[in-house]
Amino acid sequence: MALVGNGAELEADEDIFEDALETISMFSRTNMAASSQPFASLDTKQSTGRHGSSNVNRSTSVKVDLKCGLEECSVALNLFLSNKFTDALELLRPWAKESMYHALGYSTIVVLQAVLTFEQQDIQNGISAMKDALQTCQKYRKKCTVVESFSSLLSRGSLEQLTEEEMHAEICYAECLLQKAALTFVQDENMINFIKGGLKIRTSYQIYKECLSILHVIQKNKVEQQFFYEFEGGVKLGIGAFNLMLSLLPARIIRLLEFIGFSGNRELGLLQLQEGASGRSMRSPLCCLTILAFHTYISLILGTGEVNVLEAESLLAPFLQQFPNGSLMLFYHARIELLKGNVEEAQEILRKCISVQEEWKQFHHLCYWELMWIYVFQQNWMEAYYYSDLLCKESKWSKATYVFLKAAILSMLPEEDVVATKEDIVILFRQVESLKQRIAGKSIPTEKFAVRKSRRYSSSLPAPVKLVLPALEMMYVWNGFPIVSKRKDLSENLLVTVEKAEAALQNESLSDYSVDDECLVKLLKGCCLKNLQRPLQAELCFNHVIQSEKLLKYDHYLVPFTLFELAFLYKSQGEIDKAIKTLETASFPISCLGLRNSSELSREKELLKGGTWPEDSKPSPAYPQEGHPLQPYWPNVV
Repeated sequence: MALVGNGAELEADEDIFEDALETISMFSRTNMAASSQPFASLDTKQSTGRHGSSNVNRSTSVKVDLKCGLEECSVALNLFLSNKFTDALELLRPWAKESMYHALGYSTIVVLQAVLTFEQQDIQNGISAMKDALQTCQKYRKKCTVVESFSSLLSRGSLEQLTEEEMHAEICYAECLLQKAALTFVQDENMINFIKGGLKIRTSYQIYKECLSILHVIQKNKVEQQFFYEFEGGVKLGIGAFNLMLSLLPARIIRLLEFIGFSGNRELGLLQLQEGASGRSMRSPLCCLTILAFHTYISLILGTGEVNVLEAESLLAPFLQQFPNGSLMLFYHARIELLKGNVEEAQEILRKCISVQEEWKQFHHLCYWELMWIYVFQQNWMEAYYYSDLLCKESKWSKATYVFLKAAILSMLPEEDVVATKEDIVILFRQVESLKQRIAGKSIPTEKFAVRKSRRYSSSLPAPVKLVLPALEMMYVWNGFPIVSKRKDLSENLLVTVEKAEAALQNESLSDYSVDDECLVKLLKGCCLKNLQRPLQAELCFNHVIQSEKLLKYDHYLVPFTLFELAFLYKSQGEIDKAIKTLETASFPISCLGLRNSSELSREKELLKGGTWPEDSKPSPAYPQEGHPLQPYWPNVV
């Protein structure tokens, strides 16, 4: 079990690391003298306005009871979702070292700020805040003797002995541990931090599993608890998010994780999150936001074919009504409209999202990213350049990707327009490699791709070799073509641009990149033709790429991705057997782009073999396009 000693006599940093090895810990928990103090009573109804400090005298000699902690944390969450970020922090700060829910809420906001800014100082502040939060949560966890620690490894009997407060402490501790692990990955790229982060994630998952067992015991025995729905919401958020995210990993990784006790059941994860989102707990909006991230981003980027716009709309509706000017709600509202093909509506909502708050400018970067792509879809290159330039200047998420995109967009402009921007495309491409970063000791696939493409402008070459349609290639990589498929006018305009590039290639002298460039253009042309319901012409384009496989020198990813496009073209025509046969040959070796999502490939094969989509995996009628070739690219703004 996870309910064992915390090694209180160790140094603070060692405390947290040893918590990740709780199941073999030999240390006893220290008794907390403050546990006998009376609980404080706070009036949270006065917490809806501006909060420079609490109206109650915050004495460090008392603890906040569970009711008050939940109420104030709920108020703080509402403030946060209403863009009152400082108010939320100031409400939680005074009790952040005394109340588990104040600690969880305060540290979560600090961590989110660190993730958005990607500043080292903010990351360090986030780690420090989460470390304090873990220590605060530890005060409320069940105290065990050494003998009890050993017995807990062999028996679940102690599950029923937890008080309601101790149950909530486990959930809060698990949430804090998971967030601290995430920051550990981005803090430094060394292997020690990678191992520490992994151990923390494992411990967090073990605690969630124990809490799920507690939940089942309570439900079975019909035990009455005042705040059961809050505990239930925490369990559903944790179990749901873990299962959903782990299900996205490659199959070989999932098998390894299942061997050591993890679970990656997507249907279970979505069900848990849906139940959590429809509940009345404080974590309901968080469950909703997790599902929205999956349906509106992850499904599309990874190409699972499960972009469910109708469900996303129904989930968002009540929270959008409650927080009509909330940045996060407006952002997802815009994203849903974009997925439906309502490009102009999405633009207006994104502009509103930018205008409603200035406190956290980093939320603007999410909107800049979306607006940049919208203008790429519209081929409004100057506006797309404007937002890519803003991202380069203001956001630190992935400088290499931003600079590459800016250079790629400029490459689509006439020479005189490029001169007017005072930018040098060659210099921009040459900057990309120096901007590459590592997270958890690993390079980011999008950045590796950008670096590889940028080498055509290397100073070591006699002369730069221009990329062909680099902005549209990146649009394909980020799976923009299914979005454009909702708009015939945009698809037709893209086809015109691709055909112009195709004609220009025929007039150029041969080079080492000629076949690669020709195949790229054919793939893009095939995607445009598929969107325009011209399957025979699209098939000819895709087959041209496949037949050129042995002639490719650099862009080897083109063939497996083309096979995937061809398979779903066959499926759309009802030729299921041909689709399955095509997918069977569409392997995604590591050399393609650095990541192979074989679990998604297997999933698509099974769906095709069935001939129809299972109800739990059926794409929304509002988004009929069935996926994309298992993209190894995670968006840098989610």
